[in-house]
Amino acid sequence: MAKQPIDIGTSANDGTGDALRVAFDKTNDNFNEIYADDFVTTARIADDAITEAHLDATNAAVDNYVLSYDSASSGFTWVQQYDGDITGIVAGDGLTGDATSGDASLAVGAGTGITVNADDIQIAEGGVDTLQLAADAVDGTKIADDSIDSEHYVDGSIDTAHIADDQITHAKLEGRYTEIQDIATTTGTIALDASSYAAFNLTGALGTATLDIQNLKTGQVIDIILSGSLSSAVITLSASTFTTVAINKVGSTSLDTAATNILQVLCVDDTDADAILTWAVASYASGTSV
Repeated sequence: MAKQPIDIGTSANDGTGDALRVAFDKTNDNFNEIYADDFVTTARIADDAITEAHLDATNAAVDNYVLSYDSASSGFTWVQQYDGDITGIVAGDGLTGDATSGDASLAVGAGTGITVNADDIQIAEGGVDTLQLAADAVDGTKIADDSIDSEHYVDGSIDTAHIADDQITHAKLEGRYTEIQDIATTTGTIALDASSYAAFNLTGALGTATLDIQNLKTGQVIDIILSGSLSSAVITLSASTFTTVAINKVGSTSLDTAATNILQVLCVDDTDADAILTWAVASYASGTSV
């Protein structure tokens, strides 16, 4: 609405000006227009004339709003200072994607071995050299055969792993529980590393030999199969990886040098200075009847 000037006539009380009611009606209209204006988007305000009280209160109570000048309208508007827009982004190593305005997206680059899906992240074999997981971060996770092994995470990076029932198969166990080693050595000290093998097959004709059982853990049992000729065998047991160890025979059966034999060793205690091993030996032959 344009300004409505009040006609006051040409001289005092000449009867040519606006009637009193008309004059105050114009006054009300002018005041209504002033109070309806926010003094920001359309009003022209003299230098140093804007105070906090002059600003529109519509968004004044909302955090992170600022005045923005619009050159097209030569006026000001309230705009939100932080609207989530990304003004610039550069992808780092292994990532692709960029944006200068609006929504931005980042994707895992090709060749990293990592696939990001809606509900999970898949890591291919060899895709991660160091995998660090916080304690309790893995709960019921299924890990494919050989997808994560000892070279793919640093010591201590997984403090507590929670694995759902029935998820560990034989293929996921380390060699100390699954592997067998064939040994052709027949004399001297023969190392049997229980950290890598669960069974040892001595195929040669044994002479005087010391079977040095290494790296056994409490509760672990190893099988030593004496499948070669034993006619000249003189066998002694040792456990050099323990500082002090007691090695005890179970039962009264001794080595039968005229037959093939199986020797079983159980680690009762793997305390370095107070280790205890027990062993038993028995001959065996082909047969199915119990």
